[in-house]
Amino acid sequence: MDERAKFERREAHLGVIGLGYVGLPLAMAYARAGFKVTGYDLLASKCETLMRGESYIIDVPAAEVAASVERGLFCATTDPSFLADVDAVNICVPTPLSKTRDPDISFIQAAVDEIAPRVHPGMLIILESTTYPGTTEEIILPRLQESGLRVGSDFYLAFSPERVDPGNPKFQTTNIPKVVGGITPFCTQVAVALYEQTMERVVPVSSARVAETVKLLENTFRSVNIGLVNEIALMCDKLEIDVWEVIRAAATKPFGFMPFYPGPGLGGHCIPIDPFYLAWKAKLAGSEARFIELAGQINAAMPRHVVSRVGEALNRRRKSVNGSRVLVVGVSYKADIDDVRESPSLDIMELLHKQGAQVFWYDPHVPELAGPHAGQKLRDWSRQSLADFDCAVIVTAHGAVDHPLLLQAGCAVVDSRNALAGHDADQILRL
Repeated sequence: MDERAKFERREAHLGVIGLGYVGLPLAMAYARAGFKVTGYDLLASKCETLMRGESYIIDVPAAEVAASVERGLFCATTDPSFLADVDAVNICVPTPLSKTRDPDISFIQAAVDEIAPRVHPGMLIILESTTYPGTTEEIILPRLQESGLRVGSDFYLAFSPERVDPGNPKFQTTNIPKVVGGITPFCTQVAVALYEQTMERVVPVSSARVAETVKLLENTFRSVNIGLVNEIALMCDKLEIDVWEVIRAAATKPFGFMPFYPGPGLGGHCIPIDPFYLAWKAKLAGSEARFIELAGQINAAMPRHVVSRVGEALNRRRKSVNGSRVLVVGVSYKADIDDVRESPSLDIMELLHKQGAQVFWYDPHVPELAGPHAGQKLRDWSRQSLADFDCAVIVTAHGAVDHPLLLQAGCAVVDSRNALAGHDADQILRL
């Protein structure tokens, strides 16, 4: 029997391990296409939320979750026993870095440990979690083959990098081209047959290793170019040149230039982390990833630069950071979402706290922050409330926030995102 047929007829039972920013949108895309989907997550609270028809992901409407549950096309569970019955399973778990910047694939290994005793003939396993080249073949394959089944004929194994951009109104799970590479050519074909039922475009590549490297190249490209423009911003500051005007003018060139923009540091689960997966693997192979390391150093130093600008802004008013009331505006890692993973705001708040500032924060998308340096949330964005602060630093420029109100309130402002472009008030210090 050709294993592709059950996907093409949309009769397969699909599983998704990890119901976060990658797994839940994927599960909903499958359900929308008519597949029966079971989602698995370690957190019972997530599963309970979903089974009530609610959502905790900005790109997944609660109405869609509720409809999928009501139609019997989606359920969420903390019990992995369902894996024995699924035709395909996607692994969508976190892949952080250790403190020494080594890859931490423990979540992947834990997921595979749940699948391995339940792998069965005809089963398709796809890893979507970002990782270093070779993970699928060197780590996952041997564990699954302990069953005695053979890859490419008894079961099928592939890698397909997630390319989720939370909060992007134009590109979401189904219309972002889906790269996929299998352990064998037929593994690729089976995985393509599944993805073609939900994705507008599927891009097969020659191997899982190629697919693994695709994601790392994409985010290394961004990290290196952001590092470059951050370094240009630091140089322009010393030369008293407006870096934002430079970028605007350079971007008029219709070829050979792509605009990137400086900022307070990198955030999110991908760009600050993925390049170091590639650097780590390259080092094992005897290669040196110099661009990656240098860009990492520059980008990691940006929160300190922002805090130094806060000091400059306060000095202009004959005040010190120590004892000043400082408001951090925007704490998610990018505009118009609620995700605070790796957000430079957290580093900036900690640095300000260590320098003795009274730290407050405002973000309409983030309900609460945890941690010893979380500061206090400002809940009233009004001219009267903002007038109580000595300095405000715009770290994430949410579209719904009236940033010019900071100027009307008389705050000294450090604008790390050019949110106040067009305003030339003396109280603004830009990046």
